Amino acid sequence: MAAEQNTIHNLILENKEKLSISGVSDVDTFDEGKIILFTEDDTLIVEGEELHIQKLDVANGELIIEGTIYAIQYTGDGSTARANKGFFKKMLK
Repeated sequence: MAAEQNTIHNLILENKEKLSISGVSDVDTFDEGKIILFTEDDTLIVEGEELHIQKLDVANGELIIEGTIYAIQYTGDGSTARANKGFFKKMLK
C-alpha cells in the first residue's frame, strides 16, 4: 500500500494566497512569478505574484506555496517529460 500513497495527488488553495500540494515528486524551476513542478503523473505550473516556497518535502511529496496565485495549469507532459529534469534532482547529483 505504500506505493499507492505516493500516487495520491491533492491541491488545496486557500484564498488565492496559499497552495498546498501533495504527490509532488520534484520542482523544476521557480521564481516569484512562476513555479513549475512535477507530480507522479503530470507537470504542474503555478503562476502569480510574490510566490515563495514555504515548505518542500520531496520525500513525502508535500509542497506549500505562498503568494498571490493567479493560475494553476497541468501541462499533460506525463512522467517521461520529467525524466531528466528537476532543479532539486540536478542539485543532488
